Parts: sequence; structure tokens; C-alpha cells
Amino acid sequence: MLYNSIKVLISAILIAVISDIAKRSSVLGAILASIPLVSVLAMIWIYIDTKNTHEVVMLSKTVVWLVLPSLILFITFPIFIRWHWNFYLAMLLAIIFTIIGYFIMVFALQKFGIKL
Repeated sequence: MLYNSIKVLISAILIAVISDIAKRSSVLGAILASIPLVSVLAMIWIYIDTKNTHEVVMLSKTVVWLVLPSLILFITFPIFIRWHWNFYLAMLLAIIFTIIGYFIMVFALQKFGIKL
């Protein structure tokens, strides 16, 4: 239980620090946010938990395929905001479109024989 609490605390601190930095400098905040911290942290936690580099590599390979559909969020959200939609509605719809993009990508990859 303590270990899981430490993982949550470290992850939360990183997110809070990045959001505070982004308030001061959108460029620096964007640079830090664009580093795949969630993926890096997940790989670290998986390795610490299992000592299995194969699992870490498989996560990394899967993330590569899902980077493209994740860009949907960063494309649609600013468009929705420019259309003067409510922030939360714009974010929710951008997330929904991104999830749909993930399903389309997984389906397309399967058609080409690539199984995630």
C-alpha cells in the first residue's frame, strides 16, 4: 500500500509542477508536457514491479502506435475552443474523439496483421 501511495504521490507532484510551470511559460510547460511522462512513469513502475524488460518493451511499442490518434485531442480541443465552446464540453468531446481514434487505429492495425 505504501508503495502505491508513493507512486501516486510522485506522479501527482510531477503533474502539479508541470502545470505550475505552464502558468509561467506556455513554451516550457508544453515542452515538459510533451515529454511522455505518463509512459515513462508507467515503464519505470512496470520494471520496478516485475523486473521484466519484455513487458516494458511491449508497452513502449504499443505506445508508439497510439501516439498518432492521441494527437486528435491536441487538434480538436483548440478548434472547439476557437468556436467558443465551453471549456469542459470542448475537452470532453476532444477526449471522446481521441478514444474513437484509438479504436480506429487498433482496428486498422489489426487489418494489417499488427496486434497490440
